[in-house]
Amino acid sequence: MSDPREAREGAVAEAPVAGPSFAELYGRPPQTAADAPGRVNLIGEHTDYNGGFVLPLAIPQRTRVELAPRRDGRVRAWSANLKEPRSEEYALGGEARGRRWLDYVQGVTAALAAAGHAIPGCDLRIESEVPLGAGLSSSAALEVAVLRALRQAFDLAISDVEIARLGQRAENDLVGAPVGIMDQMAASLADERRALFLDTRSLHYERVPLPPAAGIAVIDSAVPHHNVASEYRTRREECERAAALLGVPQLRDLDYHDLWRLAALPDPLDCRARHVITENARVRAAVTAMQSGDLERLGQLFVASHESLRDDYEVSVPEVDRLVDIARAEPGVYGARMTGGGFGGAVVVLCAAGRAREAGDRITAEYRRQTGRPGRRLVPME
Repeated sequence: MSDPREAREGAVAEAPVAGPSFAELYGRPPQTAADAPGRVNLIGEHTDYNGGFVLPLAIPQRTRVELAPRRDGRVRAWSANLKEPRSEEYALGGEARGRRWLDYVQGVTAALAAAGHAIPGCDLRIESEVPLGAGLSSSAALEVAVLRALRQAFDLAISDVEIARLGQRAENDLVGAPVGIMDQMAASLADERRALFLDTRSLHYERVPLPPAAGIAVIDSAVPHHNVASEYRTRREECERAAALLGVPQLRDLDYHDLWRLAALPDPLDCRARHVITENARVRAAVTAMQSGDLERLGQLFVASHESLRDDYEVSVPEVDRLVDIARAEPGVYGARMTGGGFGGAVVVLCAAGRAREAGDRITAEYRRQTGRPGRRLVPME
Protein backbone atom coordinates (compact mmCIF):
# COMPACT_ATOMS: atom_id res chain seq x y z
CA MET A 1 0.00 0.00 0.00
CA SER A 2 2.77 2.43 0.82
CA ASP A 3 5.43 3.71 -1.51
CA PRO A 4 8.15 4.52 1.03
CA ARG A 5 7.64 1.69 3.44
CA GLU A 6 7.51 -1.71 1.74
CA ALA A 7 9.82 -3.16 4.39
CA ARG A 8 6.80 -3.05 6.71
CA GLU A 9 4.38 -4.56 4.24
CA GLY A 10 5.51 -8.06 3.37
CA ALA A 11 5.18 -9.51 -0.11
CA VAL A 12 3.29 -7.19 -2.42
CA ALA A 13 2.14 -7.60 -5.99
CA GLU A 14 3.10 -5.26 -8.82
CA ALA A 15 -0.61 -4.80 -9.59
CA PRO A 16 -3.86 -5.91 -7.95
CA VAL A 17 -4.33 -9.64 -8.28
CA ALA A 18 -7.60 -11.17 -9.42
CA GLY A 19 -9.53 -12.07 -6.34
CA PRO A 20 -12.89 -12.48 -4.71
CA SER A 21 -15.48 -9.74 -4.74
CA PHE A 22 -16.59 -8.05 -1.53
CA ALA A 23 -19.68 -10.25 -1.40
CA GLU A 24 -17.58 -13.38 -1.90
CA LEU A 25 -15.27 -12.30 0.90
CA TYR A 26 -17.84 -11.28 3.46
CA GLY A 27 -21.16 -12.79 2.39
CA ARG A 28 -22.89 -9.45 1.83
CA PRO A 29 -22.55 -6.46 -0.50
CA PRO A 30 -20.59 -3.35 0.45
CA GLN A 31 -22.56 -0.40 1.79
CA THR A 32 -20.21 2.24 0.44
CA ALA A 33 -17.12 2.72 -1.74
CA ALA A 34 -14.51 5.45 -1.91
CA ASP A 35 -11.19 6.12 -3.58
CA ALA A 36 -8.21 8.49 -3.49
CA PRO A 37 -5.34 9.22 -5.90
CA GLY A 38 -1.62 8.90 -5.60
CA ARG A 39 0.37 12.05 -6.20
CA VAL A 40 3.48 13.33 -7.91
CA ASN A 41 5.20 16.27 -6.27
CA LEU A 42 6.16 18.76 -8.97
CA ILE A 43 8.52 20.65 -6.65
CA GLY A 44 8.98 21.25 -2.93
CA GLU A 45 10.76 18.19 -1.54
CA HIS A 46 11.49 17.69 2.17
CA THR A 47 9.92 21.06 2.90
CA ASP A 48 6.63 19.86 4.38
CA TYR A 49 8.01 18.69 7.73
CA ASN A 50 9.89 22.01 7.87
CA GLY A 51 6.63 23.98 7.67
CA GLY A 52 7.32 25.02 4.08
CA PHE A 53 5.72 25.02 0.65
CA VAL A 54 4.93 22.16 -1.74
CA LEU A 55 3.32 21.75 -5.17
CA PRO A 56 1.88 18.24 -5.66
CA LEU A 57 -0.38 17.02 -8.45
CA ALA A 58 -2.75 14.03 -8.37
CA ILE A 59 -1.97 11.12 -10.70
CA PRO A 60 -4.54 8.93 -12.48
CA GLN A 61 -3.78 5.82 -10.41
CA ARG A 62 -6.07 5.44 -7.41
CA THR A 63 -6.68 3.28 -4.36
CA ARG A 64 -10.24 1.98 -4.03
CA VAL A 65 -11.97 0.83 -0.86
CA GLU A 66 -15.30 -0.96 -0.42
CA LEU A 67 -16.81 -1.05 3.08
CA ALA A 68 -19.70 -2.51 5.05
CA PRO A 69 -20.30 -1.71 8.74
CA ARG A 70 -20.00 -4.21 11.57
CA ARG A 71 -21.37 -3.84 15.09
CA ASP A 72 -18.93 -5.96 17.08
CA GLY A 73 -16.00 -3.57 17.45
CA ARG A 74 -13.82 -5.43 14.96
CA VAL A 75 -12.25 -4.55 11.61
CA ARG A 76 -11.60 -7.08 8.86
CA ALA A 77 -9.53 -6.01 5.84
CA TRP A 78 -8.48 -7.71 2.60
CA SER A 79 -6.04 -6.29 0.07
CA ALA A 80 -5.80 -7.29 -3.59
CA ASN A 81 -2.21 -5.99 -3.69
CA LEU A 82 -0.65 -8.81 -1.70
CA LYS A 83 0.91 -11.70 -3.56
CA GLU A 84 -1.02 -14.06 -1.32
CA PRO A 85 -4.11 -12.08 -0.27
CA ARG A 86 -5.83 -13.04 2.95
CA SER A 87 -8.22 -11.32 5.31
CA GLU A 88 -6.66 -9.65 8.37
CA GLU A 89 -8.58 -8.75 11.52
CA TYR A 90 -8.15 -6.67 14.68
CA ALA A 91 -10.22 -5.21 17.52
CA LEU A 92 -10.89 -1.48 17.67
CA GLY A 93 -8.95 -0.08 20.60
CA GLY A 94 -6.39 -2.87 20.26
CA GLU A 95 -4.43 -1.38 17.35
CA ALA A 96 -0.73 -2.24 17.57
CA ARG A 97 2.23 -1.74 15.26
CA GLY A 98 3.72 -4.71 13.46
CA ARG A 99 1.00 -5.96 11.11
CA ARG A 100 2.78 -4.69 7.95
CA TRP A 101 0.27 -3.19 5.45
CA LEU A 102 -2.54 -3.48 8.00
CA ASP A 103 -0.76 -0.88 10.15
CA TYR A 104 -2.05 1.83 7.82
CA VAL A 105 -5.66 0.74 8.39
CA GLN A 106 -5.03 0.35 12.13
CA GLY A 107 -3.43 3.78 12.17
CA VAL A 108 -6.54 5.30 10.63
CA THR A 109 -8.97 3.80 13.14
CA ALA A 110 -6.65 4.69 16.04
CA ALA A 111 -6.39 8.29 14.80
CA LEU A 112 -10.17 8.54 14.47
CA ALA A 113 -10.66 7.29 18.03
CA ALA A 114 -8.06 9.72 19.37
CA ALA A 115 -9.94 12.56 17.65
CA GLY A 116 -13.21 11.51 19.27
CA HIS A 117 -14.85 9.78 16.30
CA ALA A 118 -16.31 6.43 17.33
CA ILE A 119 -17.03 3.69 14.79
CA PRO A 120 -18.52 0.26 15.59
CA GLY A 121 -16.39 -1.82 13.21
CA CYS A 122 -16.29 -2.63 9.50
CA ASP A 123 -15.26 -4.99 6.72
CA LEU A 124 -12.94 -3.59 4.03
CA ARG A 125 -11.86 -4.67 0.57
CA ILE A 126 -8.86 -2.69 -0.76
CA GLU A 127 -7.46 -2.53 -4.27
CA SER A 128 -4.82 -0.08 -5.50
CA GLU A 129 -3.29 0.95 -8.83
CA VAL A 130 -0.80 3.34 -7.18
CA PRO A 131 2.71 1.94 -7.75
CA LEU A 132 4.64 0.86 -4.68
CA GLY A 133 8.15 2.12 -4.01
CA ALA A 134 8.03 4.89 -6.60
CA GLY A 135 7.48 7.92 -4.37
CA LEU A 136 3.86 8.42 -5.45
CA SER A 137 2.23 8.23 -2.01
CA SER A 138 0.38 4.96 -2.13
CA SER A 139 0.24 5.03 1.68
CA ALA A 140 -1.58 8.37 1.72
CA ALA A 141 -3.94 7.19 -1.02
CA LEU A 142 -4.82 4.20 1.15
CA GLU A 143 -5.33 6.26 4.30
CA VAL A 144 -7.49 8.85 2.56
CA ALA A 145 -9.56 6.24 0.71
CA VAL A 146 -10.25 4.37 3.97
CA LEU A 147 -11.12 7.61 5.76
CA ARG A 148 -13.47 8.67 2.96
CA ALA A 149 -15.23 5.30 3.10
CA LEU A 150 -15.56 5.52 6.89
CA ARG A 151 -16.86 9.08 6.66
CA GLN A 152 -19.57 7.98 4.25
CA ALA A 153 -20.54 4.82 6.10
CA PHE A 154 -20.76 6.37 9.57
CA ASP A 155 -21.65 9.98 8.66
CA LEU A 156 -18.52 11.32 10.34
CA ALA A 157 -18.25 15.11 10.60
CA ILE A 158 -14.73 15.43 9.20
CA SER A 159 -13.62 17.79 6.44
CA ASP A 160 -11.21 17.01 3.62
CA VAL A 161 -8.46 18.86 5.49
CA GLU A 162 -9.22 16.90 8.67
CA ILE A 163 -9.01 13.69 6.66
CA ALA A 164 -5.48 14.70 5.67
CA ARG A 165 -4.58 15.46 9.29
CA LEU A 166 -5.92 12.09 10.43
CA GLY A 167 -4.01 10.27 7.69
CA GLN A 168 -0.77 11.95 8.71
CA ARG A 169 -1.44 11.12 12.35
CA ALA A 170 -1.99 7.47 11.40
CA GLU A 171 1.47 7.31 9.82
CA ASN A 172 3.26 9.35 12.46
CA ASP A 173 1.80 7.61 15.50
CA LEU A 174 1.05 3.98 14.70
CA VAL A 175 3.08 3.27 11.57
CA GLY A 176 6.00 5.25 12.98
CA ALA A 177 6.94 7.15 9.83
CA PRO A 178 7.85 10.82 10.54
CA VAL A 179 6.21 12.15 7.36
CA GLY A 180 4.86 15.64 6.80
CA ILE A 181 1.31 16.33 5.67
CA MET A 182 1.86 16.94 1.96
CA ASP A 183 0.95 13.43 0.79
CA GLN A 184 -2.32 13.25 2.66
CA MET A 185 -3.34 16.77 1.61
CA ALA A 186 -2.62 15.87 -2.01
CA ALA A 187 -4.59 12.61 -1.81
CA SER A 188 -7.50 14.46 -0.21
CA LEU A 189 -7.56 17.70 -2.22
CA ALA A 190 -5.45 17.56 -5.41
CA ASP A 191 -6.57 16.79 -8.96
CA GLU A 192 -4.79 15.84 -12.18
CA ARG A 193 -4.65 19.20 -13.98
CA ARG A 194 -4.29 21.63 -11.08
CA ALA A 195 -1.33 21.46 -8.73
CA LEU A 196 -1.97 22.04 -5.04
CA PHE A 197 0.14 24.98 -3.86
CA LEU A 198 0.18 24.25 -0.16
CA ASP A 199 1.55 26.08 2.86
CA THR A 200 2.17 23.09 5.13
CA ARG A 201 2.22 25.22 8.27
CA SER A 202 -1.13 26.99 7.90
CA LEU A 203 -2.60 24.40 5.48
CA HIS A 204 -3.74 27.27 3.29
CA TYR A 205 -3.85 26.06 -0.30
CA GLU A 206 -4.74 27.15 -3.78
CA ARG A 207 -5.03 25.17 -6.99
CA VAL A 208 -2.67 26.23 -9.77
CA PRO A 209 -3.55 24.92 -13.27
CA LEU A 210 -0.86 23.28 -15.34
CA PRO A 211 -0.12 25.46 -18.38
CA PRO A 212 -1.91 24.11 -21.48
CA ALA A 213 1.45 23.73 -23.22
CA ALA A 214 2.82 21.48 -20.44
CA GLY A 215 2.95 17.71 -20.26
CA ILE A 216 4.02 15.62 -17.28
CA ALA A 217 5.69 12.19 -17.31
CA VAL A 218 6.64 10.15 -14.27
CA ILE A 219 9.22 7.39 -14.68
CA ASP A 220 10.12 4.82 -12.04
CA SER A 221 13.83 4.14 -11.54
CA ALA A 222 13.03 0.65 -10.14
CA VAL A 223 15.11 1.51 -7.07
CA PRO A 224 12.66 1.19 -4.14
CA HIS A 225 12.99 3.68 -1.33
CA HIS A 226 12.15 3.46 2.36
CA ASN A 227 11.21 6.72 4.12
CA VAL A 228 10.77 4.94 7.43
CA ALA A 229 14.44 3.99 7.31
CA SER A 230 17.09 5.84 9.27
CA GLU A 231 18.22 8.24 6.53
CA TYR A 232 14.82 9.92 6.20
CA ARG A 233 14.51 10.26 9.96
CA THR A 234 18.05 11.59 10.13
CA ARG A 235 17.28 14.34 7.60
CA ARG A 236 14.34 15.50 9.67
CA GLU A 237 16.41 15.53 12.85
CA GLU A 238 19.17 17.48 11.07
CA CYS A 239 16.67 20.13 10.01
CA GLU A 240 15.33 20.43 13.54
CA ARG A 241 18.85 20.82 14.92
CA ALA A 242 19.69 23.44 12.30
CA ALA A 243 16.55 25.44 13.13
CA ALA A 244 17.33 25.30 16.85
CA LEU A 245 20.91 26.50 16.31
CA LEU A 246 19.62 29.36 14.14
CA GLY A 247 17.03 30.31 16.74
CA VAL A 248 13.90 29.78 14.64
CA PRO A 249 10.92 27.42 15.15
CA GLN A 250 11.36 25.84 11.71
CA LEU A 251 13.59 26.36 8.67
CA ARG A 252 10.46 27.72 6.96
CA ASP A 253 11.09 30.92 8.95
CA LEU A 254 14.23 31.70 6.92
CA ASP A 255 14.59 32.93 3.34
CA TYR A 256 17.28 33.84 0.82
CA HIS A 257 18.33 36.85 2.89
CA ASP A 258 19.31 34.49 5.70
CA LEU A 259 21.61 32.24 3.71
CA TRP A 260 24.68 34.03 5.10
CA ARG A 261 23.73 32.76 8.56
CA LEU A 262 24.30 29.16 7.50
CA ALA A 263 28.07 29.67 7.73
CA ALA A 264 27.68 29.32 11.50
CA LEU A 265 26.26 25.81 11.19
CA PRO A 266 28.38 22.65 11.26
CA ASP A 267 28.45 20.34 8.26
CA PRO A 268 26.06 18.90 7.08
CA LEU A 269 23.46 21.06 8.83
CA ASP A 270 24.41 24.05 6.68
CA CYS A 271 23.72 22.06 3.52
CA ARG A 272 20.42 20.69 4.80
CA ALA A 273 19.21 24.16 5.73
CA ARG A 274 20.34 25.60 2.39
CA HIS A 275 18.26 23.05 0.53
CA VAL A 276 15.10 23.81 2.52
CA ILE A 277 15.48 27.59 2.22
CA THR A 278 16.17 27.53 -1.51
CA GLU A 279 13.55 24.86 -2.20
CA ASN A 280 10.84 26.96 -0.58
CA ALA A 281 11.86 29.83 -2.85
CA ARG A 282 11.76 27.51 -5.87
CA VAL A 283 8.19 26.45 -5.07
CA ARG A 284 7.03 30.06 -5.07
CA ALA A 285 8.92 30.72 -8.29
CA ALA A 286 7.39 27.60 -9.87
CA VAL A 287 3.89 28.86 -9.10
CA THR A 288 4.72 32.15 -10.83
CA ALA A 289 6.17 30.29 -13.82
CA MET A 290 3.06 28.12 -14.12
CA GLN A 291 0.74 31.08 -13.89
CA SER A 292 2.63 32.85 -16.68
CA GLY A 293 3.05 29.69 -18.78
CA ASP A 294 6.86 29.97 -18.65
CA LEU A 295 7.88 26.35 -19.15
CA GLU A 296 11.54 27.18 -19.70
CA ARG A 297 11.72 28.78 -16.25
CA LEU A 298 9.72 25.96 -14.68
CA GLY A 299 12.10 23.41 -16.19
CA GLN A 300 15.10 25.31 -14.82
CA LEU A 301 13.54 25.17 -11.36
CA PHE A 302 13.05 21.39 -11.69
CA VAL A 303 16.75 21.00 -12.52
CA ALA A 304 17.88 23.27 -9.67
CA SER A 305 15.67 21.35 -7.25
CA HIS A 306 17.19 18.02 -8.25
CA GLU A 307 20.72 19.35 -7.94
CA SER A 308 19.94 20.64 -4.45
CA LEU A 309 18.42 17.31 -3.42
CA ARG A 310 21.45 15.51 -4.82
CA ASP A 311 24.19 17.76 -3.44
CA ASP A 312 22.85 19.57 -0.37
CA TYR A 313 20.23 17.17 0.94
CA GLU A 314 21.97 13.99 -0.31
CA VAL A 315 18.82 11.96 -0.88
CA SER A 316 19.30 10.97 -4.50
CA VAL A 317 21.01 7.82 -5.78
CA PRO A 318 23.14 7.27 -8.93
CA GLU A 319 20.34 5.54 -10.85
CA VAL A 320 17.93 8.43 -10.26
CA ASP A 321 20.63 10.93 -11.25
CA ARG A 322 21.19 8.96 -14.45
CA LEU A 323 17.47 8.94 -15.19
CA VAL A 324 17.28 12.72 -14.71
CA ASP A 325 20.26 13.24 -17.04
CA ILE A 326 18.70 11.03 -19.72
CA ALA A 327 15.41 12.92 -19.44
CA ARG A 328 17.09 16.32 -19.73
CA ALA A 329 18.77 15.22 -22.97
CA GLU A 330 15.43 14.27 -24.56
CA PRO A 331 14.07 16.75 -27.16
CA GLY A 332 10.97 18.56 -25.93
CA VAL A 333 11.88 18.14 -22.24
CA TYR A 334 12.19 21.33 -20.18
CA GLY A 335 13.44 19.77 -16.96
CA ALA A 336 13.36 16.74 -14.68
CA ARG A 337 13.91 15.99 -11.02
CA MET A 338 13.52 13.23 -8.46
CA THR A 339 10.15 13.23 -6.75
CA GLY A 340 9.24 11.84 -3.35
CA GLY A 341 11.35 11.17 -0.30
CA GLY A 342 14.41 10.02 -2.21
CA PHE A 343 16.92 7.17 -1.90
CA GLY A 344 15.28 5.73 -5.01
CA GLY A 345 11.81 6.10 -6.48
CA ALA A 346 10.70 8.07 -9.50
CA VAL A 347 11.48 11.22 -11.45
CA VAL A 348 9.01 13.78 -12.74
CA VAL A 349 9.62 15.15 -16.23
CA LEU A 350 8.27 18.43 -17.60
CA CYS A 351 7.79 18.28 -21.35
CA ALA A 352 5.72 19.77 -24.15
CA ALA A 353 2.02 18.92 -24.19
CA GLY A 354 1.31 15.78 -26.18
CA ARG A 355 4.91 14.56 -25.82
CA ALA A 356 4.75 12.94 -22.38
CA ARG A 357 3.97 9.39 -23.49
CA GLU A 358 6.46 9.33 -26.37
CA ALA A 359 9.22 11.06 -24.41
CA GLY A 360 8.60 8.89 -21.37
CA ASP A 361 8.95 5.72 -23.41
CA ARG A 362 12.22 6.85 -25.02
CA ILE A 363 13.68 7.96 -21.69
CA THR A 364 12.69 4.67 -20.10
CA ALA A 365 14.20 2.62 -22.93
CA GLU A 366 17.49 4.52 -22.73
CA TYR A 367 17.57 4.17 -18.94
CA ARG A 368 17.09 0.41 -19.27
CA ARG A 369 19.86 0.25 -21.85
CA GLN A 370 22.31 2.20 -19.70
CA THR A 371 21.55 0.65 -16.31
CA GLY A 372 19.93 -2.73 -16.94
CA ARG A 373 17.18 -1.79 -14.49
CA PRO A 374 13.52 -2.34 -15.44
CA GLY A 375 12.47 1.31 -15.32
CA ARG A 376 8.90 2.01 -16.38
CA ARG A 377 6.72 4.93 -17.36
CA LEU A 378 4.02 5.40 -14.74
CA VAL A 379 2.40 8.63 -15.98
CA PRO A 380 0.80 8.98 -18.47
CA MET A 381 -0.72 5.59 -17.69
CA GLU A 382 -0.24 2.73 -20.08
